[in-house]
Amino acid sequence: MIGTTRKAKADFLILRTDDWQVGHRIDSVLPGYLIVSARKSTGELSQMPARALTELGGLLAKAQQALTEILQPEHLYIGRYGHTSGLSFHFHVIPICAWVKQSFFDDPRYRVLQNFGQRSDTCETDGAELTLYVWREFCESLNPPAIPGPSVCEVIEDLKRKMITTDMDCMPKD
Repeated sequence: MIGTTRKAKADFLILRTDDWQVGHRIDSVLPGYLIVSARKSTGELSQMPARALTELGGLLAKAQQALTEILQPEHLYIGRYGHTSGLSFHFHVIPICAWVKQSFFDDPRYRVLQNFGQRSDTCETDGAELTLYVWREFCESLNPPAIPGPSVCEVIEDLKRKMITTDMDCMPKD
């Protein structure tokens, strides 16, 4: 969304702590595609304070738990990508629901990916292919696939309720 206003960006914000913020990816129409970004301008985890590193695990677990409850994805990808200067260090949290996988398999343009690498007999596709599909079709396409289920706005509101009211310590107690 080129030219997104500060107010509109705030509408995508789900949770903010001293060191991190969790928001819905602004240019994604895929409900539940989150960005967990450092509030400190840094490009390296090693430059983050210890408390921020500890908190990051809890936030990722909290996002996973909330997205699982809301969307029941088959897979949930958490990764760091990109190297665009000027952006804070961040992680992508991408829910892959059954309908996303089916949409990928139904799109003949992506069958060309079968020509690359070796596939095992048990692997229909992998995270790299589905991530590429999500980026191209749900973040960059002017005509994204049909999206069943809750809208981005509905998921953001559900995430705000679940992530803010859930105990910050998502890890099991020892």
